[in-house]
Amino acid sequence: MQRQLPPRTLLSLVLSLLFLNMAPAKRGCSSSSPQLLSQLQSQTNITGNTGSLWEPYIRLQNLNTSTLRAACTENSVAFPSEDTLRQLSKPHFLSTVYATLDRIGHQLGALRQQFLKTQAFPDLERARQNIQGIRNNVYCMAQLLHHSLETPEPTQADSGASRSTTTTPGIFRVKIDSCRFLWGYHRFMGSVGRIFREWGDGSRRSRRHSPLRAQHKGARRIRPSRSSQRLKPRAQVPW
Repeated sequence: MQRQLPPRTLLSLVLSLLFLNMAPAKRGCSSSSPQLLSQLQSQTNITGNTGSLWEPYIRLQNLNTSTLRAACTENSVAFPSEDTLRQLSKPHFLSTVYATLDRIGHQLGALRQQFLKTQAFPDLERARQNIQGIRNNVYCMAQLLHHSLETPEPTQADSGASRSTTTTPGIFRVKIDSCRFLWGYHRFMGSVGRIFREWGDGSRRSRRHSPLRAQHKGARRIRPSRSSQRLKPRAQVPW
């Protein structure tokens, strides 16, 4: 018969396992800003592509007609526009993206429930994993830039999205709303990717045109040539 461990010992073991599980997550952040930007650019290229989620959805839901596709691409108020994102400071931009990705993950999870008893849609689960990976990298970027991820204030889009859930729409309405959500999701990720690419271009330009590099280049240009050194007059030897 095995002897049971006292409660204090069990609690210590649980806490030890908890900190062991948290440690890899903390060590997972890269210390290189260019590497993080490269990963974010690659991830947003995938999630910003409508062929990764929106196109499979409209085919599965029999929405692949010119009229219904047009209805699915109407402007969605569920996501901040690219102009709005560009007006944000870097800390506020990262916080907005981080919070929006959290909402996207929950909405993708709710959308996935529609397919548990109908068609298989593995792209949804892959999209959720991609969103979690992007969210982790956004968190790491904020840590690297010493920014705190503050929860942004609710926007008009957020309040509009919450009001739409108070009614019980029909099946077709749910399909169209989900289709519009996916279209807005791809557009949002595309906007985020373009802004991150501009961050990378800006950092490369700043390194290329830094005053220190210009100073070194100028120093090399004013270095006297060998021919000028040979033309210097020699000191005369006294008689």
